[in-house]
Amino acid sequence: MFRKKAKSKASAGLKLPDVPTNLKSISDEIHRIHESAVWSGQGQFEQLKFWRAMNVVLGLPAAVLAAISGGTGLASDGVGTTPAILALIAAGFGAALTTLNPSRRVAQAQAAANAYLELQTTARQLLMVDLQKLPYEDVRDQLAELTVRRDEVNRTADPPGTYAYWRAKRNLRAGGQTYEQDEVS
Repeated sequence: MFRKKAKSKASAGLKLPDVPTNLKSISDEIHRIHESAVWSGQGQFEQLKFWRAMNVVLGLPAAVLAAISGGTGLASDGVGTTPAILALIAAGFGAALTTLNPSRRVAQAQAAANAYLELQTTARQLLMVDLQKLPYEDVRDQLAELTVRRDEVNRTADPPGTYAYWRAKRNLRAGGQTYEQDEVS
């Protein structure tokens, strides 16, 4: 879902365990899913913040202008152009709010971000805790389950915009999802 272009602390900082040779390719794939979930989740959280701001940027002026135009129209003795202009501007904000539907996009981005966090945690725990202790067939089955879950989230998540991508990259490069436990000395 989300492509990264440079190594991040979010992926580079994870202290990967030594795994038997027969599990190395599975370990690498689990790590890729983990890294993808980190980037995709962060992108969705940044998209969530963007749409939440759009809801305020469009909704607040629409409500304020509608109230002012109504009050001005009621207070004036005759028909004035000011209330009509304010009402048209408020209608424009309302139309943009309806068309863009930031409230739905906020809910969708939050659901996707949380799904990516769940996927990230599951992949990290499989990679760091369970991988060395499970038989090959069980690990392979869990990798297949992770892949299915990732593909489901990718199908339902809206792709983050350029601004959200930029913010996610900046956050991750600054160590935004790096646990102190995972820092490499």
